[in-house]
Amino acid sequence: MIVTETRLDRAVLVRLDPGDDLLLGLREAVARAGISNGVILGGVGSLSAYHFHVVSTAALPPENAFVRGEGPFDILTVTGGILGGRVHAHVTFSDTKVAMGGHLEEGCTVLTFTIITIAPVPDVDLSAWDTVGPLPE
Repeated sequence: MIVTETRLDRAVLVRLDPGDDLLLGLREAVARAGISNGVILGGVGSLSAYHFHVVSTAALPPENAFVRGEGPFDILTVTGGILGGRVHAHVTFSDTKVAMGGHLEEGCTVLTFTIITIAPVPDVDLSAWDTVGPLPE
């Protein structure tokens, strides 16, 4: 386990428009803002299409199951991190009957708008934090 501290002194707000791809929009925003490492504090909005994956086996490294669909959905949250410039985001969304979510993939299309808040952490290197297994301290 690694435990580290940092101060959050900046927030980057991202607003995506109807028809935008959620993951591609996040990648562009991270590049524009020059964020190498950071945390995605939250996000809200709506989707007209979704694409995500979840782990489907307990063996390491796990296999993934990919899920796609269309329809009107409210985004309950977007969370994750910016790890060495890479967007590692998870999304949770729902309609009137079910909530779903997992690791964000290209193909999540914004319906009305989406707002995401990212806090850069320039003094912490998170680039390997999504590596399977322990990290060297």
